[in-house]
Amino acid sequence: MEIHRLPARSDNYIFVLRDPNSATAAVVDPADAPPVLNKLRELNAQLVAIFNTHHHNDHVGGNRALLKQFPSAQVYGSKQDDGRIPGQQHYLKDGDKVTFANRTAQVLFVPGHTRGHIAYYFAPSAANEPGELFCGDALFAGGCGRLFEGTPAQMQPSLAKLRSLPDNTRVWCAHEYTLSNLKFAASIDQGNDALRSRLTQVIQQRNQNQPTIPSLLKEEKSTNPFLRWDTPSLQTLAKSQDPITVFGHIRAMKDRA
Repeated sequence: MEIHRLPARSDNYIFVLRDPNSATAAVVDPADAPPVLNKLRELNAQLVAIFNTHHHNDHVGGNRALLKQFPSAQVYGSKQDDGRIPGQQHYLKDGDKVTFANRTAQVLFVPGHTRGHIAYYFAPSAANEPGELFCGDALFAGGCGRLFEGTPAQMQPSLAKLRSLPDNTRVWCAHEYTLSNLKFAASIDQGNDALRSRLTQVIQQRNQNQPTIPSLLKEEKSTNPFLRWDTPSLQTLAKSQDPITVFGHIRAMKDRA
């Protein structure tokens, strides 16, 4: 399964998945249709599936136009988003499976950013290959999504579910927010050498207009404060050892930053 990262809007990423054995393609969170259609023409691929993580327009805005060009394409989304995702035909819940390119993805229900948010996790196809996590706006490189429809009590367990995936999982999140996320992270986790090193690298990447996505989940576990609620210095900052309280405190700080 090939993964093609397409920039869209001001800071979105759309992901086109291609099966080289069948000349078919799927797309994850098509903010807009034109970049997807251009890539499909370039790949000479037929779109067969649209995988949406949640209902926000910058993740589903291209659905209808893509369906006009590929009316048999199947649209997947959360059962909780019934009526909110254009063209939706499949209503997914935690533990469901979807398949593409002879790969099976596990559906993970990860509410918090929205009430219906899901993620798609493709386990490695071989021992020496990474897993692939398409997590929309739940988990970002160095950050996490704002709690538009959810609470810390929902979001922290959702992130714990993602954190439990293997270290060699590539994190394909839907926005290029890494630099600002890591600057905030460095301001509250000042003793973290791995974080300082990552921030230096990301500054260099962004100065050269290079993408920072995907990241590796191993790196997120060591540098992303929203996955580090059990870190003593962050517990001290939040004056609590309760994971939800620590997460909620850090999320509130980021909202004010």
